Parts: sequence; C-alpha cells; structure tokens
Amino acid sequence: MLSRLLKEHQAKQNERKELQERRRREAIAAATCLTEALVDHLNVGVAQAYVNQRKLDHEVKTLQVQASQFAKQTAQWISMVEGFNQALKEIGDVENWARSIEMDMRTIATALEYVHKGQLQAASS
Repeated sequence: MLSRLLKEHQAKQNERKELQERRRREAIAAATCLTEALVDHLNVGVAQAYVNQRKLDHEVKTLQVQASQFAKQTAQWISMVEGFNQALKEIGDVENWARSIEMDMRTIATALEYVHKGQLQAASS
C-alpha cells in the first residue's frame, strides 16, 4: 500500500512537473510573441519616422535650391530696377541740360534781335 501511495505521489509530482513545464514553455512562447509584437510595432514607427525624415530632407534640399534661385532672381530684379532708376536720372539730366541749352539759345537769340534792332535804328538815323 505504501508503495502504491509512493507511486501515486510520484506520478502526481511528475504530472505537476510536466504541467508546470508545459505552462512555463507556454509562458515563454507568449512572452516571446508579445516581445516580437512590441518590437514589430516599434519598428513600424521607426520605419515611418525614417521615411518621414527622408521626405523632410528631400523637401529641405528642394527648398534650399528654390530659395537660392529666388535670391538670384531677386538680385536680377534689383539690378534691373537700379538700372531703370539710373536711366530715369540720366533722362532727367538730359532734360535739364536741354532746358539749359534752350534758355541759353533764347538768351542769345534775344540778344541778337536786340543788337539787330539797334543796328537798324542806328542806320536809319
């Protein structure tokens, strides 16, 4: 009877050990699955962040190129406006010069008329 009780006890202990071992393996498998799921979830986020970073880098480069082109175009526009302003100043200078010459010519013409009239009056007297 003792031997049978001992065998039953050992059989129950073996069953408990097997059940415990099976549960341990299941727990390890579940923990491994959970860990893989978490890592996969994190990897998706990291991959998306990497893709977004690459897009941002590309957009930054494009923006730098466009800003450089805009700066060159703006410099050209400024140069053109400065040239236009200079041309307007020169036109104003030419206009003032022409007025000055016109006034001088009128003064000379008036003086010549005065001299001519004076000579006519002197000849008739």
